[in-house]
Amino acid sequence: MSFSIRPAVAADAADLVRLINSLAAYERLAHESRPDAETLASQLQVGASPRIEALIAHEEGTGKCIGFALYFHNYSTFLTNFGLYLEDLFVEPEFRGQGVGFALFRGIAGIARDRGCKRLEWNVLDWNEPAITFYEKLGALPLKGWDTMRLTRDAIERIADHGENG
Repeated sequence: MSFSIRPAVAADAADLVRLINSLAAYERLAHESRPDAETLASQLQVGASPRIEALIAHEEGTGKCIGFALYFHNYSTFLTNFGLYLEDLFVEPEFRGQGVGFALFRGIAGIARDRGCKRLEWNVLDWNEPAITFYEKLGALPLKGWDTMRLTRDAIERIADHGENG
């Protein structure tokens, strides 16, 4: 199978929404997945602020979108430099093991290198052994002693509006 990788544009939003929902199902989080193509299209625009970026993989011949890597810039105060945060990397199950995931990851690493980023970071579910194995083969190391913390929209609004801490 041959495929190509290219930067996503706003017109790719519907394909990305389909892949995002497939990713959510794989991660057993379909109940949380509510991607909106119109919003995604606007966030992919060059002038959007904040902006997200993505690479997409297309199967040659059919043009079917078979995978994506969505990322955005983050910042390290310790390094006083930008990095990239890989929000999601996903390849449709029937196309795994054919180099698509590696090509997407390699593309992200190239972007990080070309932009002078000092770090490339992402999260992986602790039960996702295929992904963990893939990342370890690339030389990635888990950050021991760090847990991801999250506020949902309700908590953000409660704190922002009322300063409540509980």
